[in-house]
Amino acid sequence: MAHDPAPRRGAAQTRSLGSARAGTTNAWRIHVTSIALIPLTFGFVWILLSLVGKDYAGVKAELGRPFPAIVLLLFILAGVYHMKIGMQSIIDDYIHSTHGKEWALVANSLFCAAVGLASIFAVLKLGLA
Repeated sequence: MAHDPAPRRGAAQTRSLGSARAGTTNAWRIHVTSIALIPLTFGFVWILLSLVGKDYAGVKAELGRPFPAIVLLLFILAGVYHMKIGMQSIIDDYIHSTHGKEWALVANSLFCAAVGLASIFAVLKLGLA
């Protein structure tokens, strides 16, 4: 009889681990945000390069136009969401304590929300001022 390298778990041990399909949704979300971030990153760099050498009034005028403001906002939203899902995956994989995992996931969500809101506020303040 050959040695089975993968130990089998009983039903009592696997009940709190969740569905085997639970990671598929996050994997698809990571792929979708990665693909969305490709053109948005080019747009972000293009906007950033167009702002080099401009004074505050020039930056406000540039971000007051709809296209650059929308590209920046979409870049922020996609980037922050991508960061949140990526960190959630790392937390799920490497933190094994239930309470530690819960606290880390809450901290991850709060940090991503704070970064996203601060970034969106900055773009809107410059664009609408």
